[in-house]
Amino acid sequence: MPEGDSLHRIAARLQPLVGHVVSASSPNPRGRVTGVAAAIDGRRLESVEAVGKHLILRFDGRVLLRSHLRMTGRWTIGPAAQTRRGSPWLVLRVGAVEAAQWNGPVLTLEARVVRTLGSDLLADATEPVALVARLRRGSSGRLLGEALQDQRLVAGIGNMWMSETLWQAGLSPWLSVESVDDGELVAALTWARDSMRAAVVDARPQRAVYRRTGRPCSRCGEAIRARGQGDENRTAYWCPGCQRGPSPMAR
Repeated sequence: MPEGDSLHRIAARLQPLVGHVVSASSPNPRGRVTGVAAAIDGRRLESVEAVGKHLILRFDGRVLLRSHLRMTGRWTIGPAAQTRRGSPWLVLRVGAVEAAQWNGPVLTLEARVVRTLGSDLLADATEPVALVARLRRGSSGRLLGEALQDQRLVAGIGNMWMSETLWQAGLSPWLSVESVDDGELVAALTWARDSMRAAVVDARPQRAVYRRTGRPCSRCGEAIRARGQGDENRTAYWCPGCQRGPSPMAR
């Protein structure tokens, strides 16, 4: 699933369309039934921003479009004259530039869910210290790896960045939030924020644990483990040798 840095990178690439009237269409029937293209065609795009894993496009007339890519969706931005293969859910065109959203799955004019999100980790105004306080209030009795992926607490972190962040911090995703002190949480969130911001303009860092099940840890040599976590069974990756905390049976 695309995580916060991916959405910020898409938002940055869409900026050339901001301030212009867009021509909108939905070549794919599944995109057409959303009614999005008809609602925004001929409107001026006023802003594009990423909020956690959501992309928000605001048009004149107080029309707001929300895109969430989940596991299958993607955006492409390029020359409008370029031959397109396939049927995207939405195409936005301004002069010689075309942006297309492919494979849905969330493309809607309804954005109430955004108001339930925690602070976007990559936003300039977001401070890790404030995020720690929110984690403390909203994650009583929860596992650290699960809490960090709760978008109501911290918006933008998925299982890839959670796993890499906790490896860097030397903390197991199976620790309870209460068992980790504020200094450790601030350090972990600061690393995640700085690394994700860097990944918006450059490549992501080399993975230490994510999707490296069974391979040796580059820090201690122990085999990396993986197991589903939480109600949504998102896979956590960790090193039982150098990440402090419990280590349940791996799958």
